[in-house]
Amino acid sequence: MKRFSITLFLCGFLTTGFSQSLSKTDNIKNLLELTGSGKLGVQVGQNMINSFKKSYPNVPVEFWDDFLKEMNSDTLINLIIPIYDKYYTESEIKQLTEFYQSSLGKKVISTMPLVVKESMQVGQTWGKEIGEKVYSDLKEKGFVKKE
Repeated sequence: MKRFSITLFLCGFLTTGFSQSLSKTDNIKNLLELTGSGKLGVQVGQNMINSFKKSYPNVPVEFWDDFLKEMNSDTLINLIIPIYDKYYTESEIKQLTEFYQSSLGKKVISTMPLVVKESMQVGQTWGKEIGEKVYSDLKEKGFVKKE
């Protein structure tokens, strides 16, 4: 009888824990779909492929098309879910979902690609200016031979 009770307890505990895990996973997947994370990732991948196409113009279009078929948002989402699971509680995932369903959250989702793109451009310019200044100062102080 004692073994039966322990077995029943363990089965109930494992089932409850597993179903909570699935629920959190489903909530994370819903959040990632809501924010368009998978689609954004695929777009980044497509942009990378476009860069490769320019660098390797002799490669047949079919090669790139076949490669693009392998990239899909579901695969990326499944790779990202464990990261969200690691850093956010189920309650936090639900709060994030509520935020992204609000009017401000929807605005953040719609403007984020533009904000990221413009921020990257500013960051590249800023990084280039810093690099040039460092190089100039190194030359001025004699750490780099003047040309």
